[in-house]
Amino acid sequence: MTVQLQVRWLVACPLERLQPERGVAALFGDTQVALVRTHDGQVHAIGNVDPFSGAGVLSRGIVGDRGGVPTIASAVYKQAFDLRTGRCLDDPEVSVPTYPVRVVGGMVEVGLP
Repeated sequence: MTVQLQVRWLVACPLERLQPERGVAALFGDTQVALVRTHDGQVHAIGNVDPFSGAGVLSRGIVGDRGGVPTIASAVYKQAFDLRTGRCLDDPEVSVPTYPVRVVGGMVEVGLP
């Protein structure tokens, strides 16, 4: 049996503000989210706090690809995180949260629990 969690959809920004291959930070209460639009137009939302340094810097990291996996590398220690799952590709024991994201009427919305 799969349990579906209810999410609150919160507006982050207009889609046009997300430049391809660059991250943007959004703050929803105490939750920091890094929004990333990849070269293929996909929008991803992951936790912005780098678990290795504790700093809110993932949105300022380098967006790229590792073997077909869309990634962002931390601006501090350069660990790469899978934008789809939040898993650290350099240390699979570590991950950051991921959030559902959608575009409605040209606005990027993030689903938070």
